[in-house]
Amino acid sequence: MFDPGGSVPIMATAYGASAPTSTPDLRWRTRDIVVAAVIGVAFGVAFVIAGGIWKGLEALGPFQNVFYAIWLLPAIVAPLIIRKPGAAFFAEVVAAGLSASLGSVWGVDTVMSGIMQGAGAEMVFALTRYRSYSFPVLALAGLGAAAAAFVHDVFFYYSALAPDVLAVMAVLMAVSGLVLLPVAALALVRALRTTGVLDGFPT
Repeated sequence: MFDPGGSVPIMATAYGASAPTSTPDLRWRTRDIVVAAVIGVAFGVAFVIAGGIWKGLEALGPFQNVFYAIWLLPAIVAPLIIRKPGAAFFAEVVAAGLSASLGSVWGVDTVMSGIMQGAGAEMVFALTRYRSYSFPVLALAGLGAAAAAFVHDVFFYYSALAPDVLAVMAVLMAVSGLVLLPVAALALVRALRTTGVLDGFPT
């Protein structure tokens, strides 16, 4: 969906996200595509750097997963800014694809991970018909992305771990997706808005 025109203003809430709107404009504009791509590229580069840090955090065992939100940020930041169908999925997959091409420590599986994470968040926004970007919706989208990431990681890497360890991982990833992810995404978007680079996007 593509529209070279303007955007529909959305009422701000106390969370700095938006309340439901009855007729959101779901057509993609040129600048929506550009900004979504830039978000994906920026996080793709950040993911490569974060990969080395993440490996260092393995010393924490399953508790490193409380920081899992870093891998899910594009899937929340992009739709929070653009508010169009597919934004979460697009930005997460672009970030994962670029990270893989730049030498991610997880190789091409990074792309599969990004697909699942982006889809997990996208489904939540779709359930609202892309009408709400309130904190609860962002938190549920974060949980959806984290749940998809957990399924992926257990299947590909952690199937041999003890059930109690997997339970700890699941809880910490859920907390990261439900709380840390939306808080970090909102803080980042607010910081970007103060610079003026998001002028013309819903607030």
